[in-house]
Amino acid sequence: MEMFLRALLKRDFTRAKAHLEKLQKMAGKDEWGKGYSKAINGFMNAIKDNDPDTLIVQLLKEGDRKKAEELLEHFQKVILEHEFRDDYEKGYYTAWVEFLKAFLNQKTLA
Repeated sequence: MEMFLRALLKRDFTRAKAHLEKLQKMAGKDEWGKGYSKAINGFMNAIKDNDPDTLIVQLLKEGDRKKAEELLEHFQKVILEHEFRDDYEKGYYTAWVEFLKAFLNQKTLA
């Protein structure tokens, strides 16, 4: 996920697509994998389109670590821990958790 994020931050969509495909292959084709794939495709499309209405673009433009930490905590504790979530949702929000962790691991935010 970190290599995928770095490619996105550099707007190197060819490399990001290659990392995206590897992530999708690892995630699999079950419901969890479909949710995960939906999220990472959304990250790439939002950044590629530079859509200011998307959470991911706002987060990257602002470089707001506090907001990223709050989102990470929310996704980990409030969403992923609820047993009633289906596998698709769990996969989707797992991708968000991984993305936010990779984001917070960056020394400088572009």
